[in-house]
Amino acid sequence: MNGRTTSADRWQGVLWIVVSAAGFGAMAIFAKIAYREEVSLTSMLFLRFAIAGLLLAAWGIRQGMRWPRGKDLLWVAAMGAVGYVGQAYCYFAALKHASAGLVGLLLYLYPALVTIMSALIFRRRIGAARGWAIAAALAGTALTVGGDLQSQPLGIMLGIGAALIYSIYILAGEGVMPRVGALPAATVVMLAAALVYGGAATAEGLALPRSLEAWLAVLAIAIFSTLLAILGFFKGLEKLGASDASTLSTLEPLVTIGLALLVLGETITGLQLGGGALILAAVIYLVRHGAKEVETARA
Repeated sequence: MNGRTTSADRWQGVLWIVVSAAGFGAMAIFAKIAYREEVSLTSMLFLRFAIAGLLLAAWGIRQGMRWPRGKDLLWVAAMGAVGYVGQAYCYFAALKHASAGLVGLLLYLYPALVTIMSALIFRRRIGAARGWAIAAALAGTALTVGGDLQSQPLGIMLGIGAALIYSIYILAGEGVMPRVGALPAATVVMLAAALVYGGAATAEGLALPRSLEAWLAVLAIAIFSTLLAILGFFKGLEKLGASDASTLSTLEPLVTIGLALLVLGETITGLQLGGGALILAAVIYLVRHGAKEVETARA
């Protein structure tokens, strides 16, 4: 970002973030379709990470990307092999036991969890405004899961687990990401996760999709909801900055809820909509406040 950013640049940035949010938001829908076509969780995630990781690597090599080395390489690989593997497992397993819209909203607990964990681990001050934002996010979660706590308990637990693991993943990468760079780190994370899920799928018995619809769902997860979504966010970040890019990314759960309604026929109650609105309002405040602190520090 610089002082010469034009209106056209900003609109391009907005478009890239919308594409990214649509990709990430649609992932739950594609996963539900893949499950309907009897694609196993481990096979789906292996194909997702292998295809996306190899395409990211090819893109990075074409762009002259510098690969991480030494301890940084080991740390980023561990983030993929442990953190991202665990997060992806919880998220995709949650989709077997809960609605796509509910799981999408629960994942967006992570900004509040990151703030809480930062305060506990790094002794960072939360402040009154952030404290109210966190309280709003937790209250929103209570409203969102209240009606489904008895009917979808495992899906809710796995959805919250995905948000918790993702929060730990973000904090683990806080120190190494500025040194390594977002694209190299994402590439190594994807390839490391592919290796883990490749082993798991082989042990379980790798089963490739058996129908055209299944292949289309898996390829959509790997290309549109992973590769294009990641690259779209990077492009949008370049043109908009962290604050605006992060705020626009809160479109993701709204995309999930909308597509779940249109494609899967899922329903959402007024109470859940109110809870989701509280979560997203808290997320918008937390990501904008945190991003502004980063940009001020860099300036």
